[in-house]
Amino acid sequence: MQPNEQPPQPTPVRVFFDAILHPHRSLGRTGFLVLMAAVVLVSAVVGTAFLVQGAWPVTGFFGLDVLLLWWAFRANYRSARRYERVRLTDRELTVQRVAWKQPDRTWRFQPHWLRVSMDDPPRHESQVTLSSHGRSVVVGSFLSPDERADFARALRRALDAWRRPPCRPNPV
Repeated sequence: MQPNEQPPQPTPVRVFFDAILHPHRSLGRTGFLVLMAAVVLVSAVVGTAFLVQGAWPVTGFFGLDVLLLWWAFRANYRSARRYERVRLTDRELTVQRVAWKQPDRTWRFQPHWLRVSMDDPPRHESQVTLSSHGRSVVVGSFLSPDERADFARALRRALDAWRRPPCRPNPV
């Protein structure tokens, strides 16, 4: 390379589709704190009533109920940290799955041959399946049926745009 010569610039990657899918959690942090405060209050009042009447062992079970409910919500919020990213560029479609305390998984597909499958109309057990060359991966299994159908339609539209000339690059 000559002293005044610039290094070759990489060609920019065009993104046709980029979605990050998260599991839905309807109860936020404030709602969780309010719910737990209400459960603790009810358990304390009822437990105290049993304690006053001499049934002191029942009070421990009310505390155990509160602890189990807290543990269940903690596990639920931990699973909400997982997500899937589906990205279609001019070179490939990648699916990246990230889950709590598990190694990330990544699948790569050549978009020219990719097929997006889903039942129409969507049912509760319907799945969005991406397949190509004998490999397949299920995406968005934690979404509702309508959300999965919307995702499949959007990805199909992006693949159609990718395949339409002159945008489509030559298949590898």
